[in-house]
Amino acid sequence: MYKTIITPRVSETDAVGHINNTSLPVWFEAGRNPLFELFTPDHDFTKWKMVIVKTTLEFTGQVYFGKDAEVHTWVERIGNSSLELYEELHQEGRLCAKNRAVYVNFNLENQQSEPIPDPIRVELTEHLIKTSEHKEGV
Repeated sequence: MYKTIITPRVSETDAVGHINNTSLPVWFEAGRNPLFELFTPDHDFTKWKMVIVKTTLEFTGQVYFGKDAEVHTWVERIGNSSLELYEELHQEGRLCAKNRAVYVNFNLENQQSEPIPDPIRVELTEHLIKTSEHKEGV
């Protein structure tokens, strides 16, 4: 599992005092930075490999300004050219949101998916979700 600490910004707060729902997808994406580095270590967008094809976000609690939040990112499934992620957002020990995302290893130049290379597959396997690691059933 990858863990990422998020410090909420004032600009992310809405009129009723909690973090706006539009901020959480950005926070979940921040939790994927180690995966982006794994696929494109030099951060060169002309060689970018990870293309998102689906995301599903479920809000389970309110998130507030002034308290750090933590994104937990697991690999749920590794396919030939795709991977599925399961993510949770926690604040003060509370589960506040769950997200699933599907990415494809994509060659921008050829405009087609490519198999995930074995060295990356090995690293991804180390972050496969275990039932005991998350709060909610998958």
